[in-house]
Amino acid sequence: MKTIKLNGQSRTNLGKKDTKALRKQKLVPCVLYGNKAENINFVLVEKGLKELIYTPFSYIVEITIDSKIHTCILKEIQFHAVTDKILHIDFVNVDESKPVTIDIPVKITGHSEGVKQGGKLQLLNRKIKVSALLSDLPDELPVDITNLQLGKSISVGDLSFDKLNILTPKSNIICSVKVTRAALGAAAAAEEVKK
Repeated sequence: MKTIKLNGQSRTNLGKKDTKALRKQKLVPCVLYGNKAENINFVLVEKGLKELIYTPFSYIVEITIDSKIHTCILKEIQFHAVTDKILHIDFVNVDESKPVTIDIPVKITGHSEGVKQGGKLQLLNRKIKVSALLSDLPDELPVDITNLQLGKSISVGDLSFDKLNILTPKSNIICSVKVTRAALGAAAAAEEVKK
């Protein structure tokens, strides 16, 4: 899995007034916790977070705080309700010897039979939650739709990946081929030819 490196700066003043002042300086308050480590409050430069947050990909994050490198994953982001400005980010420490829980993007591969017949492909779940060791985490999860027929779907329960434990419910649908008017027209025309 891809890694992003960030430079953070620890902070000790945690009051509302101090937090507001940091945000005015285009800094984002963050916290790093988990794996029996002490919580670390720090800030990151807002501009440097675009690649991590506004992307379909998932990353392992290496944050340098006071010259110490912490390996972690993004846990939660709080956005302002009106402006969509980043208010706060939670990161969780990861241990290379223990499984990590993370959302991994789905990559559709192949050309669906149903789409070739005029159907429309719908991607309903762009990420799947998995648990695995850090070294076994892929950048994306390939889902082959070559045999996906008109009106059919692929759910999480239809998938399996080596060394990954899938945590997303099996009933969740990843993608489906919706029947369109064009597909119905093509099917009707095919029936007429047979007669």
